[in-house]
Amino acid sequence: MADIVALRKSEAAGPLVSALDNGVLRLTLDSPPANALSVEMMGALQEALDAARDDPAVRVVVIAATGKVFCAGHDLKELTDRRADEDRGKAFFKLTMNVCSRLMQSIVRLPQPVIAEVDGVATAAGCQLVASCDLAIASSEATFATPGVNIGLFCSTPMVALSRNISRKHAMEMLLTGETIEATTAREFGLVNRVVPPEYLNQIVTKYAQTIASKSPLTLKIGKEAFYEQAEMSLSSAYAHTASVMVENMLARDAEEGIGAFIEKRKPEWTGE
Repeated sequence: MADIVALRKSEAAGPLVSALDNGVLRLTLDSPPANALSVEMMGALQEALDAARDDPAVRVVVIAATGKVFCAGHDLKELTDRRADEDRGKAFFKLTMNVCSRLMQSIVRLPQPVIAEVDGVATAAGCQLVASCDLAIASSEATFATPGVNIGLFCSTPMVALSRNISRKHAMEMLLTGETIEATTAREFGLVNRVVPPEYLNQIVTKYAQTIASKSPLTLKIGKEAFYEQAEMSLSSAYAHTASVMVENMLARDAEEGIGAFIEKRKPEWTGE
């Protein structure tokens, strides 16, 4: 698998293309027509995220795709071919699910915000990928589904991300029927933030990304981490935890600089400390 060593240049890493511009790292799934989450694709994504984690030049990550399919989920042909193994593919199936679970959790735990730019079909683990991102902006032509139930394979792991983004009734509707929903319905469900004309998708995502990239990287890290931590807590525990987080945040140099700049009516200069 290709080693990602220079994120500052546009480069291909197997099925993934990465490019860093003005603090925004764009990771493009580039294995049409399905852009499936094969083991190779997930490995390339994981490697890119691991490299980005400690790179101060990366402020925001955008996950996009080439072609008419954002991501069709796991590579069913790859999985089916392993049924010829002695264990009927069990070890490979387990590997695939473990790699996928680690990848989705890495997106949530990445210090930098992650935005999904969805222009096309996002199904099964592809829908899971969208749901795992912090923000998702879709073109009006995008569609979403968790159709595993139609082929005898319930979308159990996509369900984890899906049920943490949308209401239980909407999640169960998608999971039990396997039906495709349009982008506007995905927005109503809470799966995506905005639906825009396809010709403006990249422009709008870039604007979102650059706006976020202009903030203190330390503040973004603190806020994102606290958001997901408090979401799993009781109300009183959440308030206790976030109060402690805010105290520590207030002591950060960037908070001192930001508040000072606001009072003095000037642009803050972030140091990430």
